Amino acid sequence: MAYRLSFLRSSPTTTIVDVGHWALHVAEMSSVLVKPQMELSVPLSLFVYIYTHAVGWLENSFSPILFSNTPTVKKREKSDQTVKMGSLETERTTTGWAARDPSGVLSPYTYTLRNTGPEDVFVKVMCCGICHTDLHQAKNDLGMSNYPMVPGHEVVGEVLEVGSDVSKFRVGDIVGVGCLVGCCRNCRPCDSDNEQYCLKKIWSYNDVYTDGKPTQGGFAGSMVVDQKFVVKIPEGMAPEQVAPLLCAGVTVYSPLNHFGLMGSGLRGGILGLGGVGHMGVKIAKAMGHHVTVISSSDKKKVEALEHLGADDYLVSSDAEGMQKAADSLDYIIDTVPVFHPLEPYLSLLKLDGKLILTGVINTPLQFVSPMVMLGRKSITGSFIGSMKETEEMLNFCKEENLTSMIEVVKMDYINTAMERLEKNDVRYRFVVDVAGSKLDQ
Repeated sequence: MAYRLSFLRSSPTTTIVDVGHWALHVAEMSSVLVKPQMELSVPLSLFVYIYTHAVGWLENSFSPILFSNTPTVKKREKSDQTVKMGSLETERTTTGWAARDPSGVLSPYTYTLRNTGPEDVFVKVMCCGICHTDLHQAKNDLGMSNYPMVPGHEVVGEVLEVGSDVSKFRVGDIVGVGCLVGCCRNCRPCDSDNEQYCLKKIWSYNDVYTDGKPTQGGFAGSMVVDQKFVVKIPEGMAPEQVAPLLCAGVTVYSPLNHFGLMGSGLRGGILGLGGVGHMGVKIAKAMGHHVTVISSSDKKKVEALEHLGADDYLVSSDAEGMQKAADSLDYIIDTVPVFHPLEPYLSLLKLDGKLILTGVINTPLQFVSPMVMLGRKSITGSFIGSMKETEEMLNFCKEENLTSMIEVVKMDYINTAMERLEKNDVRYRFVVDVAGSKLDQ
């Protein structure tokens, strides 16, 4: 009887020498040449021997072993130590709040962090925003969640330690960490400062880092992050106000920047008035645009017009109002994270207008082609933003004195906050006061 094993390469630079006695032992006993990403047919007795005698090398050099029938939802085993280059190193630990199954319920979870490498920054988390994507991931809505999972990708913290090759930051700096913590650095997107589109990007959480360990997010006491994926927060900006900008803010800024929509005088629409949408209104207004908020009801009309400064407000179910607004907008940033028809909004666009999708939706969207063809309109998408755009966006918000509208909560309220977020019961972003919370209770 044989078991089919898949070994996933832990680093683009890993070689047969890097995995040492583990790979050589497998090669000798199975009489095959071990290569990264190859599949081996291993006798059961050999598998038991390898697993019981070489688990240290297995955990450090490879991602978890994946059997052929591994389910999409996977449980992770916690490791308190790591074996590196044949010597034992005790790693620092931190406590975060993790989801352990698709219920999405978060509870305290202590895990290890890697030691600060030459390019790394060790960050004490001060606060972290709650994004709708955190809800999707915690509940496995996208069918790709790994547990235990510590969410959070709108992280602001203080630098406690820097690696020997870190030049951008120093101890005491207030910094931000967004959705990504790694990329390949040699593909076309990476070479053009668009690392968010790298096919080998590494997410801040629910992913595997180059050392084979799972990545965990900002609902935790601390993080270790490569300096490339850390941004310095401009002096004078409040950490809790900045946190949502690291996802919601750059998600709006990036498409406006990329598609040449930053000039004054444009007429734009913001579809959906949530965490991303409310920043869309603020940023577009600061750029000198005439901004129309489009929503499914008039519940947020007063807030949109009086508090956020929108110029107009459309209710999508108001057929007369939608008809009057037809052919009036240069672009629409669609922030809605659930299924919705596109035709009503395509009709609002001018010739060559753009409908820009930014919400994560796991259901196919539909439209009839003449709605696009007869106005040479575009349906396109945009995903967060690059590190360069994130820095630009933060400076723009500092110059324009833009802040997010938030509700600050403690970590012990996070499950209630997630429930409220699912019901759109927040104005407009929850931010967890991590530093002021008791993480182990």
